Amino acid sequence: MHFDPLYQPFPSYRVPVYAKQGMVATSQPLASQAGLEILKKGGNAIDAAIATAAALTVLEPTSNGIGGDAFALVWTEGKLHGLNASGPAPQSISIEALQAAGHTEMPKLGVIPVTVPGAPAGWAELSRRFGRLTLAEALEPAIRYAEEGYPLAPGLARHWARAADIYARQGDAEAGRAWFETFAPGGRVPAVGEMWRSPDHAATMRRIGESEARDFYEGELAERIHNFIAEHGGYLTKEDLAAFKPEWVDPISVSYRGYDVWEIPPNGQGLIALAALNLLKGYDFDEKESVLGYHRQLEAIKLAFADGEKYITEERKMGVTVEELLSDAYAEERRKLIGDTARVPEAGDPRSSGTVYLATADGEGNMVSFIQSNYMGFGSGLVVPGTGIALQNRGHNFSLDATHANALEPGKRTYHTIIPGFLTRGNEAVGPFGVMGGFMQPQGHVQVVMNTVDYHLNPQAALDSPRWQWTKGKTILVEPDFPQHIAQALARKGHDIQVQVDPSQFGRGQIIWRNPDNGVLCGGTESRADGTIAAW
Repeated sequence: MHFDPLYQPFPSYRVPVYAKQGMVATSQPLASQAGLEILKKGGNAIDAAIATAAALTVLEPTSNGIGGDAFALVWTEGKLHGLNASGPAPQSISIEALQAAGHTEMPKLGVIPVTVPGAPAGWAELSRRFGRLTLAEALEPAIRYAEEGYPLAPGLARHWARAADIYARQGDAEAGRAWFETFAPGGRVPAVGEMWRSPDHAATMRRIGESEARDFYEGELAERIHNFIAEHGGYLTKEDLAAFKPEWVDPISVSYRGYDVWEIPPNGQGLIALAALNLLKGYDFDEKESVLGYHRQLEAIKLAFADGEKYITEERKMGVTVEELLSDAYAEERRKLIGDTARVPEAGDPRSSGTVYLATADGEGNMVSFIQSNYMGFGSGLVVPGTGIALQNRGHNFSLDATHANALEPGKRTYHTIIPGFLTRGNEAVGPFGVMGGFMQPQGHVQVVMNTVDYHLNPQAALDSPRWQWTKGKTILVEPDFPQHIAQALARKGHDIQVQVDPSQFGRGQIIWRNPDNGVLCGGTESRADGTIAAW
C-alpha cells in the first residue's frame, strides 16, 4: 500500500496508528480495549473480534445487541473466509397473514419485524472454527462491563436519548416496557459521563459463553424469547431459533486497479459497492477534487443501488446471478448511461448483457472484518424481560409485494444493509475495512476504496475525507466541509445538493492495513464517532 503516512489533505485531529503485535479498531474506546485485552491474554484476531463484538452489545447498545445479526470476513492462513450470521423470517409469518391483519407494509417496530437473531451463533461459530480461546473467555470483558457498568460517551448518549424519544412516541407501550426498564431505568436515559450497568446482559452473556450459544437457541433463553414474542402476538418461535445455523460462504469480489475488493454475497448489500466500483474502474481518477470525478461516482452508485434494490435478497431467490451483475460486459452497458448531467437511476437487466463495525489484526497475520447490528439503532424497541436481549427489526426490509425479489417468505433472509469489507493484492491481505450506517454503507465502501487506491490516502485520511451520500432521485447529501465549489458545480449538473450537518448520516468507519514487507499494521478510526484504536 503506497501512501504518505503524514499527508492529511483534509482537516483532521487524528493521525494513523501503527503497531506490530495486534490492533483493534472500532467505534467505542472501551470495546477496542476489550479486544486488545483478549489479544494480550493469548487470543488471536478472531478471539479479539468476538470479544469486541460482544462488548459492543453492552458498550454501544444504540447500534447493536445480543438479539441482532452479524457478518464476518476472516483472513487466516492465506485465505479469506466469509460468515453469514443473519437470521431468517419466522416459519409462521407470511404476506397473507400480515395483509389479513391490516398491514400494507412491514412495520418498523414491535414484534412483527423480529427475525431470528444470528449474532450469538456467529460468535460461537467463529470461536469454534478459528478461535484460540473459549467463547466464555472471549466474552469475559463484555460480562465485566455489564456487571460493573461504564460511563456514557457523548455520541452514545445523544443516540440513546434520540432512541428513547422515538420508542416513547412510536413504540408498543406494553411490549416495550422492558426496553425502558433496561435502558431508561428510573424513567430517564443515562447522560454523558453517567454510569450505566445491566446485570441482565451479564447473566445472558454468561449463559451464551458457557453453552457456546446453545442456550440462546435451544435452552432457557430460547424459551424466554419464544414466550415473550407469543405473548405480544409475534411470529418468532423457539422452533425457529433451534433451526438456525450460521452459514460459511465464499466471499465475492471485483478487481479494482490491481487490488481485489471483497464483500459477503447476498443477502447483504456489499454487491452494490462492488457493482459501483466495477463501473468506476472504467475511468481515470487522477485528481480527488474533480467535479467530473465526483459526478461519475454519484451516477455509478445510483445505478448500482437501482440494481441492488431490484435484485438483492437471499441469493437463491434473486433471479439473476452475482456473476451476471458483476460482469465486465454488464458494467460496460451500465457505464454508457453515465452522461454529463444527473439522472434518476433505473435498474437494468444483466441477463441481457443502526450498526457497529470493527476490525482486528494480530501479529500472526490473522485479520477480521466484522459487523453486527440490530438495525435502526436499538432495533425493534423490544427487550426480552430479564435478559437484556434487545431484539432486531430486520424484517422491516421485507416487501409485502409478492412479485418483488425481496418479498416476505417464511424462513427467508431479507435484504441486509450490514456489510464487512476486505482488501487484498495478489495473494496478500491488505486488510479489513468497513463503514457502518444503513444504506450509506456501500457508498462509504466505495469512497474508502477510492481514497485508498486512487488517491493514495493513509487510513485516517481516507476516513476523514468529507463524504457524500445519495438518498433518492437526484438528492445528494454532503458534509459541511465538502468543497463548496465542487458542490456548486455538481448542482449545475442537475444534482440536488443538500448540506447535512449531522455526522451520523455519513457512516462510521474503521480501517486496518498490513504492510506485506514487515507486517506492520496501520489503522484509522472514525472521527465522526467516539471510536479509537487499541494496539500493541
